[in-house]
Amino acid sequence: HESLCGLFLFFLLGRLYLLGVFRQRRPGEPPLDKGLIPWLGHVLEFRRNTLKFLERMKKKHGDIFTVQLGGFYITFVQDPFSFGGFIKESRDKLDFQKFAVHLVHRVFGYKAVEGEHIVLHNSSNKHLKGEGLQELTQSFMSNLQNMMLHNIGSAAEDRTWKEDGLFRYSYNVVFRAGYLALFGNVPPKSEQSEEKAKEKDRAESEALFQEFRKYDQLFPRLAYGVLPPMEKLAAERLKAYFWDVLSILKIKTKDNISGWVWDIQQGKEETGMDMSMINRYMFVLLWASQGNTGPSSFWLLLFLMKHPEAMKAVKEEVDKVLKESGQGVRPGGPMVNLTREMLLKTPILDSAVEETLRLTAAPLLTRAVIKDMTFKMADGQEYLLRKGDRIAIFPFSSVHHDPEIHPEPHSFKYDRFLNPDGTKKTDFYKAGKKVKYYTMPWGSGVSMCPGRFFATNELKQFVFLMLVYFEFELKNPDAKIPEIDLSRYGFGTMQPVRDVQFRYRLRY
Repeated sequence: HESLCGLFLFFLLGRLYLLGVFRQRRPGEPPLDKGLIPWLGHVLEFRRNTLKFLERMKKKHGDIFTVQLGGFYITFVQDPFSFGGFIKESRDKLDFQKFAVHLVHRVFGYKAVEGEHIVLHNSSNKHLKGEGLQELTQSFMSNLQNMMLHNIGSAAEDRTWKEDGLFRYSYNVVFRAGYLALFGNVPPKSEQSEEKAKEKDRAESEALFQEFRKYDQLFPRLAYGVLPPMEKLAAERLKAYFWDVLSILKIKTKDNISGWVWDIQQGKEETGMDMSMINRYMFVLLWASQGNTGPSSFWLLLFLMKHPEAMKAVKEEVDKVLKESGQGVRPGGPMVNLTREMLLKTPILDSAVEETLRLTAAPLLTRAVIKDMTFKMADGQEYLLRKGDRIAIFPFSSVHHDPEIHPEPHSFKYDRFLNPDGTKKTDFYKAGKKVKYYTMPWGSGVSMCPGRFFATNELKQFVFLMLVYFEFELKNPDAKIPEIDLSRYGFGTMQPVRDVQFRYRLRY
């Protein structure tokens, strides 16, 4: 009996240890707040409203604190002057990969291999920025025109108003054009004509978007590992669908596959990776490249429609750039050729984009603590971090909505990122000191989004075309800007809890 009791006590203590019951704050560590529920800690409140939770913790503990979230101990740094230590620390102390690998496996069924981030990094540097971006920008442009303008001139009632949900329309058009620009088009040869091939592109990308939206809605709960059984089955079915549609065998039948996708796929094949795993990675690429741009384009158009002075300024700039390029929009005239050079001449639109992302992009940047280490805050105070813990920053609360850095932080100000002379504004201050990281919609350091230039271009091209080809307005001009879906905090661009109806028609 005694030995059984001893064994039971041993297991009980082990279980309690795993649940975090015995964790105590050691001298030199940040304040520790475990919450009332063993193991879960604060995870329910954190998931319900990340922003409110972190603001409450900051009030209680200051600029650095450790909380228990579903079995993990995560130290949050809330002082933007101290972000450098998080962003620049070497990978042998703070590692992004470890966290990303775990998440990608859970959400996409993809098992990462050692050193593969180098393939992604090299291909992204080559194709998603600078001169390499030229080809992708052109490809996105022609696919965008196929999505938005394919029925121009097909009927006399072209100038009749069409109605749609703004979120559905924006996300649909941008996602489909982005997917086709990256993963290729149906070859005209296989369909006997270019028109038929374009029609097939539209139909196939529409079907893909419908399935993507279903997966997108499951995504936050899938990432947290809290899907009920029926939804888990739905997620597995959807994954299998994407692995099939995006399989290398199917992609290789397409024309105009982007250099980015092609190089990554070749790099994976060269490492001897199993084909089924490469197919899974293609789904990772689709989600990473197209999951946020559509929602961002919705917010940008909505903010412009709700702020007439912003709409007027951006519209004038777009018309001026078009005119200077020697182009115009007229019935029966050629399609607008929107080049990368033209996109570099839009400081007002750039500021409106950056302001939209400040208000709606809410990534949670996380690193695994690889060994016991000291973290130094900007005020000189040092804190000990434990191996096996995590450290995180949430710029949406600590920077984007700080009224000292961005006065009236909840208001959309299209010229917030412009100097009076029209140049890009980069000087922002807090307590009289210049803030280096004044917006962080793309993350920072090693985890910075490699596709940020392509995503920004997609966003700008979509809005540019909307402004030059269409008149559009909210069905109800007094419609309130919808609340954001709080469950998506931490996963990039926020989505609205409901759609907003709008109408659009050709300008001519």
